[in-house]
Amino acid sequence: MADAGQQRTLTAFAPPPPLWKHFTPTNLKKLEDIKKEASKGEDGKPQKKKWTPAELRSLDLPPELRYLVPPEIPTSGQYSVFGEVQNLSTALPSLKDQGITQLYPSSPTAEADQEQPSQPARPLHHAYYLLKISKSLLLNFLELMGILSKSPEQFEPKVEDLRNLFINAHHLLNLYRPHQARESLILMMEEQLSHTREEIQQMDKLKDEITGVLDQLKKDGIDVDQATEASNSETKGLSSSGEKTRADARLLWELLNEVN
Repeated sequence: MADAGQQRTLTAFAPPPPLWKHFTPTNLKKLEDIKKEASKGEDGKPQKKKWTPAELRSLDLPPELRYLVPPEIPTSGQYSVFGEVQNLSTALPSLKDQGITQLYPSSPTAEADQEQPSQPARPLHHAYYLLKISKSLLLNFLELMGILSKSPEQFEPKVEDLRNLFINAHHLLNLYRPHQARESLILMMEEQLSHTREEIQQMDKLKDEITGVLDQLKKDGIDVDQATEASNSETKGLSSSGEKTRADARLLWELLNEVN
């Protein structure tokens, strides 16, 4: 049974946990009825309440309904995904904590600190060490080819060196992830701000064009305000006096449509 349980956990497409069978419409309705009953006030009417998982667990629930209550969100520890243990902490573990030799310094060298002890610590130059690791990968690969051509049985140390170089390069790249996320968010916000500014400029441009058309109509002797009122009255089916006013209203809207 233990082997079967382990095999079920490590499978590539693991089945859902058995508790999904309890999520039936009948059980969900029972849980809602219990929550309504528990939330009744002094007047006997149920009150709107947002239940927390801790409050739901404090209720006297039948065994089949306890699976419907979500567990508390864990704040620390580990969890398993398809047999691989993951940490809840989002902090990137150091290579030393993983038992891997680190090929780049975590901080500026001690000699630099001794030369300028009063100066603040300089940040690590990731790109410089990535370039050095890339060159070391090429050199070690050539050395591995030479070993395989002369003494193939001695390949293991050189393969381990290549593995260590790849892990260090991958770890350096992962150190850039927070910076990449911040830069991506900044770029997205700048694009939204630029799009909003363009829309505002287009609206201001359209407003200036409409204002120019209305000013020109006023210069031509057309009463824009009266024509607008007549057009609104005609649209609503109301009677308006004056054939000239209606004609001016139609001319006004035709000009505005041309501007749009």
